[in-house]
Amino acid sequence: MTTLRLLCAGAAHGVVAASVSRWSDETGLRLDARFGPVGGLKETLLADTPCDVFIATAAIVGELIAQDRLDGATATPLGRVATGLAVREGFGAPRIDTADALRSAFLDADRLFLPDPQRATAGIHFISVLRRLGVHDALAARLSTHPSGAAAMRAMAATEARAAIGCTQVSEILDTAGVRLVGPLPAGYDLATPYVAAVCVGAHDRAAAVDFVARVAGPAAVELRRACGFEPFVP
Repeated sequence: MTTLRLLCAGAAHGVVAASVSRWSDETGLRLDARFGPVGGLKETLLADTPCDVFIATAAIVGELIAQDRLDGATATPLGRVATGLAVREGFGAPRIDTADALRSAFLDADRLFLPDPQRATAGIHFISVLRRLGVHDALAARLSTHPSGAAAMRAMAATEARAAIGCTQVSEILDTAGVRLVGPLPAGYDLATPYVAAVCVGAHDRAAAVDFVARVAGPAAVELRRACGFEPFVP
């Protein structure tokens, strides 16, 4: 069975997971997918790791198109994903609708879960929010960082901390059992990140790669992407 190789932002895991079984049955192909923070995926591709399809933020896809690593003609938007907050399933949700409420929620938390603050979109943004709220130093010892948003949410689901709060892309929260979405970060602290799929230059089966991009990012999958936390956008 021919294998299609995918490097994919964790934010799109739910969409890919929901699409791959039918795609594999219909095409006879198998998917070798690697998920992770977008900064790490970019480094992986630039290290000449074999890849056929790449899904990441629009900014990083644009950089890689400019470097002739991705085929710009195949670039297709999946949608925007908001950065959101989560709590453990079965626990109460704090107010997060204003800056003061957000600050209080973080200060009341006994543990704060987040993805890599150097390479993950949500992790980088969350640290900047804590700094803007003036609570980063007070909360530094309570931060629990993980390689990806999915890993951060799984760790939060397993923690014994009762007043835990997690921050990552809404799609990763919805994709993780044991946690529930409180909501996106409030206006002024919010972030909606556009994601794009593209075929890699030198893909070993370009036709199959183009077909896969069409299935996960095309119009037929709009409702699936919405259910997974994506909202449409026009680049």
